[in-house]
Amino acid sequence: MVKTFGDRRAVDGLDLDIAPGTCVGLLGPNGAGKSTTMKMLTGQALADSGTIDVLGLSLPRQSKAARTRMGVVPQDDNLDEDLTVHQAVEVFAALYRVPRAERATAVDKALGIATLLDRRGDGVKELSGGMRRRLLIGRALVHSPEVLLLDEPTVGLDPQVRSELWGLISRLRDDGVTILMSTHYIEEAERLCDRVTIMSHGKAVAEGSPRELIDEHAGAEALEVYGSPARLAEVEAHARDRGWATRRTGTSISVLHANGDTGLAGERRITNLEDVFVLLTGEEIA
Repeated sequence: MVKTFGDRRAVDGLDLDIAPGTCVGLLGPNGAGKSTTMKMLTGQALADSGTIDVLGLSLPRQSKAARTRMGVVPQDDNLDEDLTVHQAVEVFAALYRVPRAERATAVDKALGIATLLDRRGDGVKELSGGMRRRLLIGRALVHSPEVLLLDEPTVGLDPQVRSELWGLISRLRDDGVTILMSTHYIEEAERLCDRVTIMSHGKAVAEGSPRELIDEHAGAEALEVYGSPARLAEVEAHARDRGWATRRTGTSISVLHANGDTGLAGERRITNLEDVFVLLTGEEIA
């Protein structure tokens, strides 16, 4: 897919293949092209070139049919403040043409997944930030979609609430729901996703399972070396001469793929997806 805005390529030749029943993450900072990709998949934006197929349906020609089989959780909270929790989901059940005889059961099931059954009579405006995000997810699931799109599902939430939502998303994944999730939280992608596409400036710079990406680009262990700027420069030169990748981490240098005796004094640690992301994009994100 390619999508341009003026002279800027927001999405630059992105290729995605999502297997049923998996959770795939688009990981990248703001401006990487994640939300634009989501908008093209839901027919809200048109690709300048490329072919998009969702569940065997060609977009944008069959966008309406595709949307009926997808659940979408937007990045921005667009809940109607004048509705109750139950009404907010019920409206979507009607919009997605859940049969009237099945509607009450579908709404209760969605609220149950979102753990909001006990708040069904409360006003949307009474909910906390975490509850509102759970309601958005429950609303997106009311018609039992085959694919769930989550655009930055935990952005702006405190760590405890984020962890609760991770539990909900993990349960959906375990139940076999196909999920495409955009995120700029590296730990979120590493914990939840079966496959991760790392994006930078509209391009996919790497793709694989979190473990595959770590093994390929960072190795099993990193050597963390602390010291003065001059000492860190020496370490970088030492690593470069031996073909080892490095990552600056504040007052230290992480030497990657340097398993075994490096000839350097430092602390060994387990590598992670953040090492891979910074190595491939040169950017630090939360």
